[in-house]
Amino acid sequence: MTTPQDSTDTTERAHRSSGSPPDEPRRASGPETQSTMPPRRSWLWFALILLANFLLVRFLFPGPEAPVEVPYTSFKKEVRAGNVEAIYSQRDTVEGRFEEPVTYPPKGRGGSEPSRTSKSFTTVLPSFVDPGLEELLIDNGVEISAEPIREGGGLWQTLLFAFGPALLLIGGYIWLYRRAQQQGGGVGGALTGVGRSRARRYDQEQDTKVTFDDVAGIEEAENELVEIVDFLKDPKKYTRLGGAAPKGVLLVGAPGTGKTLLARAVAGEAGVPFFSLSASEFVELFVGVGASRVRDLFKQARENAPAIIFIDEIDSIGRTRGQAVVGGSSEQEQTLNQILTEMDGFSSKEGVIVLAATNQPEVLDKALLRPGRFDRRVVVNLPDKVGREAILEVHTRSVPLAQGVDLGELAASTPGLSGADLRNLVNEAALLGARREQEEVAQKDFLDALEKIVLGPERPLLVGPEERERIAYHEGGHAILGLVVPGADPVNRVTIVPRGQALGVTYQRPEDDRY
Repeated sequence: MTTPQDSTDTTERAHRSSGSPPDEPRRASGPETQSTMPPRRSWLWFALILLANFLLVRFLFPGPEAPVEVPYTSFKKEVRAGNVEAIYSQRDTVEGRFEEPVTYPPKGRGGSEPSRTSKSFTTVLPSFVDPGLEELLIDNGVEISAEPIREGGGLWQTLLFAFGPALLLIGGYIWLYRRAQQQGGGVGGALTGVGRSRARRYDQEQDTKVTFDDVAGIEEAENELVEIVDFLKDPKKYTRLGGAAPKGVLLVGAPGTGKTLLARAVAGEAGVPFFSLSASEFVELFVGVGASRVRDLFKQARENAPAIIFIDEIDSIGRTRGQAVVGGSSEQEQTLNQILTEMDGFSSKEGVIVLAATNQPEVLDKALLRPGRFDRRVVVNLPDKVGREAILEVHTRSVPLAQGVDLGELAASTPGLSGADLRNLVNEAALLGARREQEEVAQKDFLDALEKIVLGPERPLLVGPEERERIAYHEGGHAILGLVVPGADPVNRVTIVPRGQALGVTYQRPEDDRY
């Protein structure tokens, strides 16, 4: 029992994982680790195709040059010189083509406008009538057209400008799609691979092998799973008498009690492939993806049988049906229906066993829990004093301990802590020892780390003398009551140093575990 200032009490917390081996590398193999073309690389190829299309059209088939604007007087001068081939007139604008290119403004002439050379030109007719213009054009053999003058490029160039870019883009996308479809990634893989299972496969021959020796503090749960291991090792031992191993085992326990580690230990003891994923990974934006991933997952497991499928946090998709969508079936329900179908569809003789973990068994659908699917329910409890000491021994295998470190005393000081909390305790103690430049982790490091975890870190809060005196009286009252009240937990530590959200803390350590 812990009683801080201003009614800020330290309570038992929810905890995570139990007895996982320290510094355990996690490596995955399987469909996701195969050679794939990353989406970023696919978009790079797509951008290169666009750039190639732009350069091809711009440099190999340049469009018509822009016409040069000339004054009306220069236009008539070129007509008299016989340098105008054809014109087209609309209102007061005249467009035409010279016989020889003309530069305007002429080079060497002042002005800010740059000179340009072109065979095409435009000019503006003056507002007054020039009756001699038509006669001048006819006398100099200028073709007068009723339609705009266009630079001819031939049929192939016209077709290329019309359909070339689109065909190039379509061809490039088809190439990317087929390549990505073969490799399972990229632009096409994002669509064709969306229904594939995202389960991570742990192969005992390639990855670090986890066995029951790496699991501590949950012996009751281990004993429940020994038969599963025996079946995976020697299935004929049970099938010869007509028996069958459970198709599914549901691991129930508080967060951090070691459900995932226990499932991996079962696979490690049996020496079979282990497919692991979270239930939330089944559900995707697209309708039907979850059911497709379930089918693909069970297909992979059958191909690698005997094998174990582990679904963590199954309550995210295994909730009671009929509550999500009125008058229809949600994506979560479709995924659950497919899991039910798959677990009914394979025989226990195939050697595929489904392990699932949850900390909310009361919300699961009854059809999921019936015999023939999840036949067994294994409860993974928080470790007792003996279990906590065993877990501390597992986590301190790679930690140099100083003389005088008493793991039994630490186990007695940590009631209600799970394996994840104990692993965090060992890590915090190692960090404190390194910060203090020690060669070994001492008992004081563990006690200081425990205070930091249970009571909170110290706060450099400036408290006035009067306030500090009130805090001392307050915590002293808690300590006195803890000493004189019969049956109260012994007072372990009293402090008026601000910690966490409390200005002072009285820590009472239970002598025995409570359930």
